[in-house]
Amino acid sequence: MMGLFSLLFQIILCLDFFLFGFPSFSSSSSHLCDPHQSLALLQFKNSLVTDTTYACDGYLKTTTWKNGTDCCLWHGVTCNTISGHVIGLNLSCEGLQGTIHSNSSLFQLSHLQTLNLSFNDLTQFQLPSQFGGFSTSLTHLDLSYSYIRGEVPSQISFLSKLVSLNVTWDFGLEWKETILKSLLQNATNLREIILDHTNMSSIRPSSLPSLLNFSSTLVTLSLQSTELSGSLTSDIICLPNLQKLYLINNFNLGGYFPTLSCSTSLNILDLSGCQFQGPFPKFFSNLSHLTYLSLSSNNLNCSIPSSLLTLPRLTSLYLKHSYLNGQIPNVFHHSNKFQELDLSNNNIGGELPSSLSNLQHLIHLDISGNQLYGLIPSLSSLQYLIHLDLRYNRLSGLIPSWLSRLQNLIHLDLSFNTLRGQIHDDFGGLHQLNFLDLSHNNLEGQIPFSLFDLTQLSKLDCSYNKLEGPLPDKIKGFPNLVGLNLNNNLLNGTIPSWCFSLPSLNDLYLSDNQFEGTISEFSSYSLRNLYLSNNKLQGNLPESIFNLENLTDLWLSSNNFSGTINFELFSKLQSLRILSLSWNNQLSLNFESNVTYNFSLLETLELSSINLTEFPMSSKKFPSLSYLDLSHNNLSGSEPNWLLHEMSSLSFLNLSNNLLTSMDQVLKNYRLNYLDLSFNLMACDISLLICNSSSLVILNLSHNKLTGIIPQCLVNLQSLRVLDLQMNKLYGTLPSATSMNIQLSTLNLNGNKLQGHLPESFSKFTHLKVLNLGNNQIEDTFPYWLQTLQNLTVLILRANKLHGPITGLNTKSMFPSLIIFDISHNDFSGPIPKAFLKGFNAMRNAANSRLEYMWTISGMNGNGRDLNWFYDSVNITTKGMTVTFTKIPTIFVYIDLSSNKFEGNIPNDAGDLHALKGINLSHNRLFGPIPPSIGNLANLESLDLSSNFLIGGIPRELTNLNFLAFLNLSHNHLVGEIPQGKQFNTFSNDSYLGNLGLCGIPLSVKCNKGPILHSPPSLTFQNEQNFGFGWKPVVIGYGCGMVFGVGLGCFVFLIGKPQWLVRMVQSQRNKRF
Repeated sequence: MMGLFSLLFQIILCLDFFLFGFPSFSSSSSHLCDPHQSLALLQFKNSLVTDTTYACDGYLKTTTWKNGTDCCLWHGVTCNTISGHVIGLNLSCEGLQGTIHSNSSLFQLSHLQTLNLSFNDLTQFQLPSQFGGFSTSLTHLDLSYSYIRGEVPSQISFLSKLVSLNVTWDFGLEWKETILKSLLQNATNLREIILDHTNMSSIRPSSLPSLLNFSSTLVTLSLQSTELSGSLTSDIICLPNLQKLYLINNFNLGGYFPTLSCSTSLNILDLSGCQFQGPFPKFFSNLSHLTYLSLSSNNLNCSIPSSLLTLPRLTSLYLKHSYLNGQIPNVFHHSNKFQELDLSNNNIGGELPSSLSNLQHLIHLDISGNQLYGLIPSLSSLQYLIHLDLRYNRLSGLIPSWLSRLQNLIHLDLSFNTLRGQIHDDFGGLHQLNFLDLSHNNLEGQIPFSLFDLTQLSKLDCSYNKLEGPLPDKIKGFPNLVGLNLNNNLLNGTIPSWCFSLPSLNDLYLSDNQFEGTISEFSSYSLRNLYLSNNKLQGNLPESIFNLENLTDLWLSSNNFSGTINFELFSKLQSLRILSLSWNNQLSLNFESNVTYNFSLLETLELSSINLTEFPMSSKKFPSLSYLDLSHNNLSGSEPNWLLHEMSSLSFLNLSNNLLTSMDQVLKNYRLNYLDLSFNLMACDISLLICNSSSLVILNLSHNKLTGIIPQCLVNLQSLRVLDLQMNKLYGTLPSATSMNIQLSTLNLNGNKLQGHLPESFSKFTHLKVLNLGNNQIEDTFPYWLQTLQNLTVLILRANKLHGPITGLNTKSMFPSLIIFDISHNDFSGPIPKAFLKGFNAMRNAANSRLEYMWTISGMNGNGRDLNWFYDSVNITTKGMTVTFTKIPTIFVYIDLSSNKFEGNIPNDAGDLHALKGINLSHNRLFGPIPPSIGNLANLESLDLSSNFLIGGIPRELTNLNFLAFLNLSHNHLVGEIPQGKQFNTFSNDSYLGNLGLCGIPLSVKCNKGPILHSPPSLTFQNEQNFGFGWKPVVIGYGCGMVFGVGLGCFVFLIGKPQWLVRMVQSQRNKRF
């Protein structure tokens, strides 16, 4: 009987320990609370402020604390059932605010075993040393998320009974090595240490293993974001009882993984966000108890070993953002326990392994952001799969039909791949689907109407595809849809009314389609983002659009809206940050100056091309405006004063394509970083006020009638990246660079009257990408010193007075980034330098087929998300005509050396410039044969070698140029039969004019069946080359003879017919006959 009573007593004690170890409210007590402890609790409560707004569930435990009642019945208080002493206090998430002072009544609770004050705002600047007074009783201390700061007092080491210590997210709490060492030496029963987001930077890397050797009882060790440094040693991993180790986000902790000679019971290991390097050590394959492993955000730079994917108990593996390469081993077995597998954002290539289908317990699979290619293997056996993310790869083929069998699927993302075909109608059977993203693929056909019946879907994104057809008139689903993005497709028809009535819809993106008709009235007002730009919408805007009080972004540009709108109506949208009405030519805005309205939050306003004839407003109504586009209107005169005095927030201003005649006011706004006044009627000098624009990044004054010289300060503004002054009437010499810290990336002075030399100081423009000095009157030799500009992409010096041979080139560092090189219509002479062709590295590599453009950014738009783009422009003579690129494609690689005096052979190295789209060597003095290596230029579209002295036949290798659209070999000395086949079958007689030795189609001259004779170069050409007798002596002789003849004629006319001349002429006649 006594044995049974003893057993029952032990069970009660165990239950008591369980209750105070995890207390949430008071246990029942058969013994009244000690009145002194009751008073101490009430005094502690009253020393702090409680705020229900910060309480986790809105309920305060301390509301049950009443004077005169048994404190053992108060919520959050646990008493010993025998003595009545308070042994547990749990006030977590109580909304407590204030400071625990050293004389706090809390420290009178001398029997406390568990203390939980987590998730409060104690704003402690120093942890009271009196916590050490709980040395004989306290086993569990939780002060996490309480904003405690300062150095940990040495008295904390007195807590020798501690089993669990948690001070997570007390950012300013600092640990000294001596204090932590004393704590670990004394608290020999510690099983759990959680010091996340405290400061352990003063602890030496070499000391940590020896400190933890005192903690042989540790089960959980979490040192997340503690500023630890050094390397990880085996002593920590080999702690005998350690099961959970978290060292997350210690950015100075890393190096190679240690080698282990011990067995370990680790089941959770998280080393993410450190600086560990690969390869994976062999000991990972011995972690047989491991269930969770995260090595994300490290510098592993290796492939995934097969042994890591076959650990018998591993359920969660996270290796994202770790620079992994190679392929995913195809080793997944049916026995695998994987539930979560994340390999995202690495450099993993190859195909998806088919054995993924064996992971039948898998819930979460993310392999996004890699280089995977090929078809998606069948994963239909993964019936528990909830999350599947394969975006940002190169996966191809059709969307798998088996996806419709994954009935538990909630999140599916296949965006940014090369998937093609149609969207399966079976998607409508995924009734649990909450997120579906198929954007940025090559999908075609109509969106299946079954998708619009899904009731759980919150986001649907099919943007940037080739989807077509109308949207359904009526739908059954989408009650929870928050975001619908169908931008950049070929959708047509009218926009159905349900788009404007969905109860939860926040984001509606339908821009860049072919929708037509009018916009229906809005019956739901949850919309925040409405994008309808670049469609064919027409008619009046519905009145209900002005009731969308939550709207922040409204994009209606590039449509056919009509009617007159009082602009003040938009001010009803008090949350509006972006308003774009541009390119609606039939829309008329009524600005009433006497009406009071305010756009307090508006940051971006686009009113381009809406027939404005005067500046519409005062900036007092737009206090936050930073982006303003009034381009392509009929604004005339000068800018209003408010651009200077009232628009303090403005950073982007586009007034291009108007009728403005002055720039003085706008140049006084020194806060601008983007200013475009191009295509106006300004015929003045560039004001020196521009020199004070210290924030200016992009300045475009092109296509005006500006005169005078270029201010020296312009090219030396520290912030300026783009200076475009092309097509004006500027004269004088080029300004010199005086500063080394110049950010200039585009300098376009094309089409002016600039003279003098090229300043060698331009070599200081180390960031320069585009330099266009064409169509001026610059007189100099070739600026060889520009070759050191490693970023220079476009160099145009055409139509100047540059002369002489091109020398002084260094093939090792010459123009490595250049893709457009135009020095045509000058007076350069000598041979074409082979160094050109050997140094143009960017031209040697085949261009990426993806269409992109050269651009410069000036910063963020007013919306804080988009960037202000400036696209470089250029005029090029290609395919026999002059073309203006308002945006320069990065795949357009071009050389133009035409209309100079280059001589000698065409270098064979020209065939190594595989990225070339066009080459023009016409109107020079080149001789010799056409190099067959030009047939290697697989991307060539235009070839002009006309008006030279080329000899020999047309190489048959040129028929390999499958993209050649323009060929001009006219006015040379070519002979033989014109090759046939492919693009050569499309060229006319004009391509071969002036080559008397050519025959065959398309010429009317038929070729002889005998062997083709290669005619020698003309006698004139031989004389020029072999004897040094060229056209210059002939021209001199003709000139002298003409002068003599004209003089003699005048003499005869004035004095009559002299007898001596008559006798001389008659004598010559008699001799001839």
